[in-house]
Amino acid sequence: MKDGLPIAPSLSPTLQRARITEAPPPVDRRVLFTSLLAMGLGALAALVAEVLTRLIALITNLSFYGRWSLEPASPAGHHLGPWVIVPPVVGGLVVGLMARYGSAAIRGHGIPEAMEQVLVNRSRIPPRLTILKPVSAAIAIGTGGPFGAEGPIIATGGALGSLVGQAVKVTSIERKILLSAGAAAGMAATFGTPVAGVLLAIELLLFEFRARSIIPVALATAVATAVRISFRGADPVFTFPVVAQPGGLAVAVYIALGAAMGLVGVAVTRAVFAVEDMFERLPLNWMWWPAIGGMAVGLIGLVEPATMGVGYDNIDRLLQGVLSWQGLLLLGLLKFLSWSIALGSGTSGGTLAPLFTIGGALGAALGGGVAVLLPYAGVDPRLAALVGMAALFTGASHSMLTWVVFAFETTRQPVGLLPLLGGCATAYLISMLNMRYSIMSEKIARRGIPVARGYEVDHLRQQSVRDWASSPVVSLRMAEKVADARARLRNDPALTHQGFPVVTDDGHLVGVVTRRDLQAERSSDCTVGELVRRPPVVAYRHWPLREAADEMLRQHVGRLPVVDRANPDVAVGILTRSDILRAHGDRLDELHHRDEPSVGSRLRSPRPSSTTIPGGPDVR
Repeated sequence: MKDGLPIAPSLSPTLQRARITEAPPPVDRRVLFTSLLAMGLGALAALVAEVLTRLIALITNLSFYGRWSLEPASPAGHHLGPWVIVPPVVGGLVVGLMARYGSAAIRGHGIPEAMEQVLVNRSRIPPRLTILKPVSAAIAIGTGGPFGAEGPIIATGGALGSLVGQAVKVTSIERKILLSAGAAAGMAATFGTPVAGVLLAIELLLFEFRARSIIPVALATAVATAVRISFRGADPVFTFPVVAQPGGLAVAVYIALGAAMGLVGVAVTRAVFAVEDMFERLPLNWMWWPAIGGMAVGLIGLVEPATMGVGYDNIDRLLQGVLSWQGLLLLGLLKFLSWSIALGSGTSGGTLAPLFTIGGALGAALGGGVAVLLPYAGVDPRLAALVGMAALFTGASHSMLTWVVFAFETTRQPVGLLPLLGGCATAYLISMLNMRYSIMSEKIARRGIPVARGYEVDHLRQQSVRDWASSPVVSLRMAEKVADARARLRNDPALTHQGFPVVTDDGHLVGVVTRRDLQAERSSDCTVGELVRRPPVVAYRHWPLREAADEMLRQHVGRLPVVDRANPDVAVGILTRSDILRAHGDRLDELHHRDEPSVGSRLRSPRPSSTTIPGGPDVR
């Protein structure tokens, strides 16, 4: 027995040479190899995250305080007065020059660019981006850009994974896994969020959920988080006070808040791309756009210095509830203006910290309003800020589970899980109803690249060959004259298919001939057996249709005789490309929930041509 199926006692010489490719196991030694590489990437990505964070701190200290220091600093405490406009403009100019003469791929917030390489370039990221992206991001953020460091770190981790995948002999699928592992490790190293890093890779980069990819990515994020702990300790990134468990009415308010954040996510995404379109219409080379965006950042920074820089301290203040509602609205609005203009100008930076600041400010303001109007509801503005953060990013990015888990891992407050789940779910629903593509995928879609919008089990893996193969088999005898076979095909208009198994007098399969083979210029004395050019490529009855379709592609054939493991010398059916297409009828029926008979059931009906040519055995 093998896999619960009987093994054939013997095979004819022809079937011994037949091409039968069994499906590979879900996990093999290659996964172990990929996992080892991913663990090394996790450690390397954590080191890169630490170096980039320190580089941002150094540039911030030099730009706003004129001191050489690697200690974290915020531009908000500067004493430059009106001269605060200068650092963002200079930073934008440097980034524009780097993009113009280094690589234009450094523009943007990193994740869409990594997604594009996965989708169209077999996960090959140019090696120079491994240096240019983090350096350009450090300059943009360190000179006051309203971005978080996480986007560039994620992009750099992905570039490292791609670089390793190009240096080591791996498949393009394995290279994609390494890219995703590096990106997820970058996120985990920045925030100490290993599980959210894995979910980020699944929802935005892997485009699959399989053991061969999840295992290496999970190991990479675990190692990256462990390395981060050695640098910064194990405390959560954001300080969140202990709050009471919300009641049913409060949870309902948080769910409604999530719906509002879904609408805001749609508006924010459209605004960012509207700003990009405005820059596209400027009569200037795109190299100068980041400097213009930097000027807007500086001017807004004059009004509210807290809008400049990474702003992780702003998120802490939002979660601790120390800002007035006027301060919340001012911070949220001005941060949005600064970030959307800067990002639309094509500079280098991330989206997570700005959107968390905007969402947290709006969430806290709305939650505080409900707490005043409905004090009996038990709504906590601090918890509303947390829900607003995660729900806004969910609405903008169309990735729900990542941000539910991210908000939990960065605060370690389990009482927030229920409000987060409800709020992010409604944000996801509202956003998906109103926006076809996310802030991550809109740019890719504009370039004509198809983007997956959800993952599902391959329908062909759920369908069996035995259910879709045509039977009984129309076969030809090996010793039959070609002229006789031609005549029978002409005389029976019901015989419309294009391929025929060739069998011996006792019904043993020896090969396949096509209608084209039979109609070629040959001697009338030629036998059908002489037209067989190679051993048959066959499929087992128990195979899923996916394996059969893959075998057709590997062997460059359009039809497969179907055999049984117990008696593989005998064809019990034949499977064609048309049969595989017909199998999708059930999928269409399930998708549209029709009540009438399914497309699949209508297409399963036996074809008129499923009869035996006179003189040929009816092999079942």
